[in-house]
Amino acid sequence: MPGFDHTQLRTSIAEKAASLNENAIAPALVAAAIGQGGARLTADGALVVETGAFTGRSPKDKFIVRDSLTESRVWWDNSGAMNPDKFAVLLEDVTAHLAGQSLFRQDLLAGADPAHQYEVTVLTPSAWHALFIRNLLIRRGEDIAQSPSATPVTIVHAPLFQADPARHGCRTDTVIALDMTRNIVIIAGTRYAGEIKKSVFSLFNFHAPDQGVLPMHCSANLGPEGEAALFFGLSGTGKTTLSNDPNRPLIGDDEHGWSDNGVFNLEGGCYAKTVNLSQKAEPEIFAATRRFGTVLENVVLDAANVPVFTDVSLTENTRAAYPIDVLPSIARGSVGGTPKTVVFLTADAFGVLPPLARLSPDQAVYHFLSGYTAKVAGTERGVTEPQATFSACFGAPFMPLHPTVYGQMLAERLHKSGAQAWLLNTGWIGGAYGVGKRIDIASTRQLLTAALNGELDNTEMRFDPLFGFEVPVSVPGVEDRLLDPRQCWADGDAYDAQAAKLVALFRKNFEKFGPEANADAGPRLQMAAE
Repeated sequence: MPGFDHTQLRTSIAEKAASLNENAIAPALVAAAIGQGGARLTADGALVVETGAFTGRSPKDKFIVRDSLTESRVWWDNSGAMNPDKFAVLLEDVTAHLAGQSLFRQDLLAGADPAHQYEVTVLTPSAWHALFIRNLLIRRGEDIAQSPSATPVTIVHAPLFQADPARHGCRTDTVIALDMTRNIVIIAGTRYAGEIKKSVFSLFNFHAPDQGVLPMHCSANLGPEGEAALFFGLSGTGKTTLSNDPNRPLIGDDEHGWSDNGVFNLEGGCYAKTVNLSQKAEPEIFAATRRFGTVLENVVLDAANVPVFTDVSLTENTRAAYPIDVLPSIARGSVGGTPKTVVFLTADAFGVLPPLARLSPDQAVYHFLSGYTAKVAGTERGVTEPQATFSACFGAPFMPLHPTVYGQMLAERLHKSGAQAWLLNTGWIGGAYGVGKRIDIASTRQLLTAALNGELDNTEMRFDPLFGFEVPVSVPGVEDRLLDPRQCWADGDAYDAQAAKLVALFRKNFEKFGPEANADAGPRLQMAAE
């Protein structure tokens, strides 16, 4: 409701605490985390923690309060609904649970553009969670101005509270509940810190379109003239790796807005996956994991307290949370000009998609709504062959509105900016996973550089008969044969059968968007059959 008093809510929780530690900086939070138990330092001084039973998000335990504001706007097929009265009881019970505990309060900002900014207060009994969110959001008093009209947000974090489904209107004893009207978030029953970060993104995704801002689950960096490049992609596609380029200052790693003024980072830090992280392949991220104050989640240490990034005994979803300013090349103020290039990343384990394809605006929206990548055999129990994964807007769990709302906004932004969209496949070539090989990173970087620098603006293109997009015939420094996946297969008929299978999966997935979405911009089964 307009005019809700966040100060009163925060004060009421703080007054019942045994003690309140306000806006402590990294050294104090590290010391407190170690004192609370369950946290320790690496040999280089990073803080290592374990998140217990939850080593990732719990999307089925996320709920939005269903009220007059959200009733007709939220994409309820993608979001659980919570009765306002149940939310009120949950807030009351969580507040009572926190009473008498020592709490940590962090007052932070989300949104590097002061015109589209949130003033976020997090209250938690966990010192390391306070450090985590301090690393991930924008710290006050740094180089990003605070707007006097920033929208207040309060996040109440109670990782050890167990919800009651009957009493609180949730599914299990874990709950992430968002009141979009009052901008209150309750997180309970999980120690996975990513829930805090993603709750801010979910609020932003709900409200930003009303301000004419396209919210985006993407990374972004800057070209030589200040123009932005955007990198959309699901986990494992190379979004973080490819956007971290010493020659292109990083705007941000994960969450951005695209307004009339350009692109701005929602955050002030990075939440990088560390599985198989190496100093050679990703030197900037590797260096950040050795920094005092960085939080390493579920990372195993050896006898000398050195991280073993190849050890996934706790989870494959090992993470590092660190402030963005520890990276050597970042964009001043975490903002950039109007995007010139939009890159959709996919790791196609079917071995069908070309390494690079140029998209028309309609095709760009189609692939944005599809959000395709593929799981490979062996990554999950029971996965014995490639499995298609579709996540609308490359971030469906965080999109409260229907995907076509964001798709229409992207179409308008592409039309207005003239930005060129590309599909960059970092997956397999010459066969599906297990037969073919992964496209080498050197070729991927060469293709990306050519697309970003405009080297392909006037190059010869071939029309792909399956997907309808254009594929470069030749790119300097890349083997021509690599650009045509069918030529890389030993059996052309086997490629055709695999391609038809993937086309059918795309079209089946797109049916859920209804007739208002432009399915004709995607692949066609009759083409695949020819």
